[in-house]
Amino acid sequence: MEFSIAKSIEILERTPHVLELLTNNLTANWTMNNEGGETWSVFDVIGHLIHGEKTDWIIRIKIILSADANKEFEPFDRFAQLEESNGKSLEQLLKEFKFARELSLKKLKEFNLTEADYKKTGIHPKFGAVTLSQLIAAWTVHDLDHISQISRVMAKQYKEQTGPWIEYLKILRQ
Repeated sequence: MEFSIAKSIEILERTPHVLELLTNNLTANWTMNNEGGETWSVFDVIGHLIHGEKTDWIIRIKIILSADANKEFEPFDRFAQLEESNGKSLEQLLKEFKFARELSLKKLKEFNLTEADYKKTGIHPKFGAVTLSQLIAAWTVHDLDHISQISRVMAKQYKEQTGPWIEYLKILRQ
């Protein structure tokens, strides 16, 4: 599939609703447990998505589109949510994410991006030069990746209870 801002927005605008439908009002066993070790819970993932809305995607788009000579992105703190989400409920995080995403999409649409804009570049701290279309495509796939992660974390809460069916449940063998 070719990159398309409209196709990206189709996913980006749905993510908060998908997460709300999937996780809101569930017991803490589903949303606060992780896969063991240093893995994230559903709660942690949603906090991570909020942090990205506030400090990553739109800020990096602005850097790429700016007239400034310096196009370097600040490193993204992938674990900031662990502190920022402290004391909040899942319901609060879901509302915060929905609001932050709506604001991000409003700003994204206000850029009135052109085909020429999609080829403009910024400098990622690890990857080097990246295009605007790559950044927006990564934002879209980042959402899908975390929806998949949330589903996997939740599924693994019943891993032992599935008995022999684990053989047919790829999500539990990942």
